Amino acid sequence: QVQVAESGGGLVHPGGSLRLSCTASRSVSTIYVMQWYRQAPGKGRELVAGIMSGGSIEYADSVKGRFTISRDNAKNMLYLQMNNLKPEDTAVYYCNAHIPWEDPSDSWGQGTQVTVSS
Repeated sequence: QVQVAESGGGLVHPGGSLRLSCTASRSVSTIYVMQWYRQAPGKGRELVAGIMSGGSIEYADSVKGRFTISRDNAKNMLYLQMNNLKPEDTAVYYCNAHIPWEDPSDSWGQGTQVTVSS
């Protein structure tokens, strides 16, 4: 099973930026899809952004134009650049590796806290 671990969370003012990183135990380009999820207090986990092994990218409507997902195949790294952060972006952010032909098909990191507050 692939192992993933996030880093880069913190406290930022509204309008600020953060970059989250996720390190994987194997080449990210071989993983079917790598995704960022988040979970705000009292809410369910929601998909923020995902990148397929072939390079296709999707974003949640709430972050389009503000967040950018990317990967570095050579370093086995996944990133989430978050700009123009809003208080409603406050959540624990999780890295996910989904490989449907493996069991288990999902690997999760421990999460990293992002707090947007003045």
